Amino acid sequence: MRVARTNSHLGRAAVRPAVVRASRPRPRRLTLLLWLLPLILFIPHPAQAYVGPGAGFAVLSSFWTLFIAFFYSLYAFVTWPLRQLFRFLRHRKAYGKAGAKRVVILGFDGMDPKLAERYMAEGKLPHLSRLRDSGTFQRLQTTFPPISPVAWSTFQTGSNPGKHNIYDFLARDMGTYLPFLSSAQISGPKRHLRLGKYSIPLGKPQIKQLRRSKPFWHWLSEAGVFCSILRVPVTFPPEKFSGVLLSGMCVPDLKGSQGTFCFCTTRSDVNKFEEGGVRIPMERRNGAFRSHIPGPDDPLSEQPGKELRAEFKLRAFPERGEARIELDTERLTLKLGQYSEWVSVQFKAGFGLTAHGICRFYLKQLAPEVELYVTPVNIDPGRPDLPISHPLTYSMYLARLFGPYATLGLAEDTWALNEQVLDDDAFLVQAYGNHEDRERMLFDALEKTPRGVCVSVFDTTDRVQHMFWRYLEDSHPAQRQHPRQERHTKVIEELYQRVDHVVGQVMQQLDDDSLLLVISDHGFQNFARGVNLNTWLLQNGYLALKPGAKGNGEWFHDVDWSRTRAYNFGLNGLFLNVRGRERNGIVEPGEAATLKKELRQKLDGLADPLSGKVAITGIWENDSVYAGPYVGTSPDLIVGYGDGYRASWDAVTGKVSEGIFEDNTKAWSGDHCVDPRLVPGVLFSNRKIADAQPAIADVAPTILRLFGLPTPTHMDGKCWTWSAPAAASATGAD
Repeated sequence: MRVARTNSHLGRAAVRPAVVRASRPRPRRLTLLLWLLPLILFIPHPAQAYVGPGAGFAVLSSFWTLFIAFFYSLYAFVTWPLRQLFRFLRHRKAYGKAGAKRVVILGFDGMDPKLAERYMAEGKLPHLSRLRDSGTFQRLQTTFPPISPVAWSTFQTGSNPGKHNIYDFLARDMGTYLPFLSSAQISGPKRHLRLGKYSIPLGKPQIKQLRRSKPFWHWLSEAGVFCSILRVPVTFPPEKFSGVLLSGMCVPDLKGSQGTFCFCTTRSDVNKFEEGGVRIPMERRNGAFRSHIPGPDDPLSEQPGKELRAEFKLRAFPERGEARIELDTERLTLKLGQYSEWVSVQFKAGFGLTAHGICRFYLKQLAPEVELYVTPVNIDPGRPDLPISHPLTYSMYLARLFGPYATLGLAEDTWALNEQVLDDDAFLVQAYGNHEDRERMLFDALEKTPRGVCVSVFDTTDRVQHMFWRYLEDSHPAQRQHPRQERHTKVIEELYQRVDHVVGQVMQQLDDDSLLLVISDHGFQNFARGVNLNTWLLQNGYLALKPGAKGNGEWFHDVDWSRTRAYNFGLNGLFLNVRGRERNGIVEPGEAATLKKELRQKLDGLADPLSGKVAITGIWENDSVYAGPYVGTSPDLIVGYGDGYRASWDAVTGKVSEGIFEDNTKAWSGDHCVDPRLVPGVLFSNRKIADAQPAIADVAPTILRLFGLPTPTHMDGKCWTWSAPAAASATGAD
């Protein structure tokens, strides 16, 4: 799921180096690794590095990355014999108790059971139908609320949000009421060296994982079971364990956001984007157009907000329908309506300090105006300035094998499509390019994980459904700004067929002693109307504005906290302004329970006066759905929106709009941040599951039990009951 950017969504040949395996590496493979290590670390190559959050500290982190990578590799070489002996002994014990030689979990974010049923009934998903017939197909209960970082955190930890501490993409600072990323906290080096007007950062960035509870692959690795984990959300920064991992959703871009594109244009009659991007002017000089890509904050400057820039030059050839772009040492020719490959970007700060990134260009228009879209700048997997994998060299290995790839957690640029910078076709090219990269990584991981656990999460199902749900609804308000195109009426159907194809390829590689799970974190539904609960709270006397304020200031800028008792923050959360908890709280702790009950009674069943439809079909108090040490940071009330409704775009960014209800006219036309009873996920398996109501929290304890491990006492999920493996499931093919 991708929210507004501030709170918010080709085959390359290479030498194939070795990677850590579940079984003992052969001496020949070790020799190959030792030969390739200098290539990975020291030989110059067209690397496109990326850093993380916008503080300029990132320009130093590339050195630390290579420094740590070198000594990690040296340590791995020196200790290899002892580690292999220890691993061999542990593996014998671990796999001796296992109920499967290998477990493969394919996660397709947002895959909807109703659509899966429809397309299976039409004969369009043969491999998923095979799993259903010989094994299991059920709805998978999601979380409160059904938001991707919440649900995937429950998937990996087996615990409810009260124990893993993720309730939304964003959390709130109770001192300032401002948002911060809920999954990770990143800050610059603690020490600086002052040289005149410069302040030089010393050391590496400080990165803290905010998700709590231990993922199930950590328990498995401690028992000697090897795991390959690809792009599971809320795994940044990567934590150490005996396996390999590439981080997924919540990896930031170079500016520290969840993805900020830039749109370079010669037009002067343009407005600012609502979210997700910045407009950069292009100036004509000496027969060429000059512009820049904005980068991270200058690490040497004490002036807040002073950013580094990467200047580039564009020469337009409208008669040939192409342009030539010069960026530092890069030279590329780009056709109209075409993406570039990943391009290296450097942001130079002085004193030899340089931040690196990678981006792609898309040439949108050459005449009468020039328009060039630039993707958010990604961390370079081949030379990461912040850790995006474990071990550190794993992202480098994948980059050497397949070439540069998107590392941004929300790599599909949904907001550029919302703002009509990209059209439907350009968005799909970008989304499926990322999808194909993930496929290559998955099949490499399967090859390198003959025993143990392999988990891979694909984001395309979520992003495409968000943006193309309007094609499933004949009267969706989004069609006013984004008219239907006949060639895209079956985009979602074709997406599910792509998923089915991946599943079929995986089934070909499994034997009778392998378990295959195909799951999603939630389903999907229509998002036609937005609800601003802050406006409802204002109209009903629970929220107040400052004198003269209109309420259109972002992040509660116009709210008078001295007279506000409750406020809507994020996608599904309603908070009380409690004295002693929030900085300017006025609700006495002893009154909180009564106020929660009062709000729940008034809001549950709230109807849209335009249609009479129920917009809120359920409201839950936090202590009725959460349990654990972090319930105190949860929303006081969780709001469940009805079919066709979601929190409005203004509500999500802390604004108080004029009306409670409004049409959603953005391309982002489907959603799942609603009543969790309406959007269960999917569960397919090549073995039959006897349990009637499986939940996403059950996956972790079930996999642990399958390898003979007890369920940790803090886990809330239950272990599923299996029947014997289904022999037919081992041979699925296109």
